[in-house]
Amino acid sequence: MTTTTNETSDEITPQRSRHHRVAKVMILALAAAAAALGLAIRAGIATRVNAESSLVQTTEAAAIPSVRVTHPAAGAPLQELILPGNTQAFSDTPIYARTNGYLKRWYFDIGAHVKRGDLLAEIETPEIDKQLQQAHADLETAQANHGLAQSTAERWQALLKSDSVSKQETDEKIADLSAKKAIVDSNLSNVKRLEDLQSFQKVFAPFDGVLTARNTDVGALINAGANAAGKELFHLAAIDTLRVFVAVPEVYSRAARPGATAALTADEFPNRTFQGTLVRTSNSIDPASHTLLTEIDVLNPGGDLLPGAYVSVHLKLPQTVRSVTIPSNSLLFRAEGLRVALVRNGRAQLTPIKIGRDYGSVVEVVSGLQPADAVVLDPADSLASGTPVRVKGGQSE
Repeated sequence: MTTTTNETSDEITPQRSRHHRVAKVMILALAAAAAALGLAIRAGIATRVNAESSLVQTTEAAAIPSVRVTHPAAGAPLQELILPGNTQAFSDTPIYARTNGYLKRWYFDIGAHVKRGDLLAEIETPEIDKQLQQAHADLETAQANHGLAQSTAERWQALLKSDSVSKQETDEKIADLSAKKAIVDSNLSNVKRLEDLQSFQKVFAPFDGVLTARNTDVGALINAGANAAGKELFHLAAIDTLRVFVAVPEVYSRAARPGATAALTADEFPNRTFQGTLVRTSNSIDPASHTLLTEIDVLNPGGDLLPGAYVSVHLKLPQTVRSVTIPSNSLLFRAEGLRVALVRNGRAQLTPIKIGRDYGSVVEVVSGLQPADAVVLDPADSLASGTPVRVKGGQSE
């Protein structure tokens, strides 16, 4: 009995040992599987966390607007102010007759260049001629009477010395001589007056210029204007030098000083510039238009520019303030005023500015900006100060 039990026990012990090994292997396998599963789960969770974090970062990055920037350009040292103007002849005058009669002939027509003293026309004056003849006759009569009065006075003065005549009669003769002398002087003045009127039969040019009008013809009745308004015979303009009157805005009036240069352009001369000089101003601001009347003289020896022509006057005025220029598409029009967006430390900052002149694609800024500022181009209307922004390309354009 004892032997059998021992044999059975010896057979059972190896079996148990195998079962224990199998169980241990299974446990190890399960543990390994659990560890692998845990690692897989952990890796999945980490991947998901990283994906969520990346998504958040991408979303936040996408929420930051990208902007293009530029830097203000330094303003030009000289300003060019373009103003409209009309050319005028330096001297412009109508020519009238100073005597009555009929036009005998004229010698120059419109467009003719004449010199001072050139004979323009002749007038027939039959009435003046007859009056002059009569005045000469009256003068001769007065001179004859004066001669007789003089000899009579001299004779009576000689007789007075011998008391042959009275002092009263002698004084009367001397007074009569003075009266006759006055009549001679009066008739002589009348002769000279009529001679002057007769000299006006010839109409002369008062200065060098161009005839811009001829308003008479041969046989026309000429009225000097004694009893009615005279009629203009010719119109003469001096165009060697032209005047251009320009209304300069009040803001530039202090810079509009005599001696400043000016350039003139005209539509009929697209590739040509005429030089002029600012010679004088009215020294007063027009209260209605708030402008300063300025005269610019332009030399025109060739006569290319015509009086009355429309021209554009380019005035180069010294710049009184330091300014910069920026593109027009960088401006923001807000209720509180004009603004531009600057990029500073990765954020937008709205800055108030004051503009000067508008050139179309660019505007002049007289205050509020520095050349080193980074100005946002095409800013969004919703852009506010403090908003994070990203410059495209990572640098200013």
